[in-house]
Amino acid sequence: MTQQSPPRSTRGVYGISVTSELTGIGPQTLRLYERRGLIAPSRTGGGTRRYSEEDIYRLNRVSELVEAGVNLTGIRQILDLEAANTELRAENVRLQQEVAALETTEG
Repeated sequence: MTQQSPPRSTRGVYGISVTSELTGIGPQTLRLYERRGLIAPSRTGGGTRRYSEEDIYRLNRVSELVEAGVNLTGIRQILDLEAANTELRAENVRLQQEVAALETTEG
């Protein structure tokens, strides 16, 4: 095999009906969330939506925020900020490791 498959968590494997069953979110609402940019399922060559485990996690987070009374615009901003925070934390860890490596080579 010449190409590596993406990690299972990011590979779209669930159809819309299975995703609806797993999350308790109706198919129409899933389509609405996609239109509003809250979720971006992958598509097959024929255009069928395929949701990943990562999408399922994100949809569960959306449900939590809806239950807390946050509107869809607010949810999108919260999800974007959470993603940015995760990236910054990972970058911080990487930089700390880099500093530690430099300190050991200088010492």
